[in-house]
Amino acid sequence: MFSRFTNIINALQTLDKTYHNSEMLRKILRCLPRSWMLKVTAIGKAKNLNVLPLEDLLGSLMTHELSMQKKDDDEEKEKKKKKMVALKSSLIENSEDDDDNEELALI
Repeated sequence: MFSRFTNIINALQTLDKTYHNSEMLRKILRCLPRSWMLKVTAIGKAKNLNVLPLEDLLGSLMTHELSMQKKDDDEEKEKKKKKMVALKSSLIENSEDDDDNEELALI
């Protein structure tokens, strides 16, 4: 995402359209999916977007992505551990067993 964003920004600069650093940061934060909204809010509140370098934002987002991926992997491992195995049963008819069962039923 970052390399694509950089390519777009560079292409716009060749067309004499420039953005300030804070505008670029807001555009990146605005395009993130809804699952990232907590992180976007935390970055917006904790850091001054007027002086935050673009690379620092990228590093923060990458760190968050790795931690989310690790958490998902851990949850998937837990699910695999808890997965139960179902065994298929089959009914074998045996005439001797039927006779024994009938005798036990009579008792």
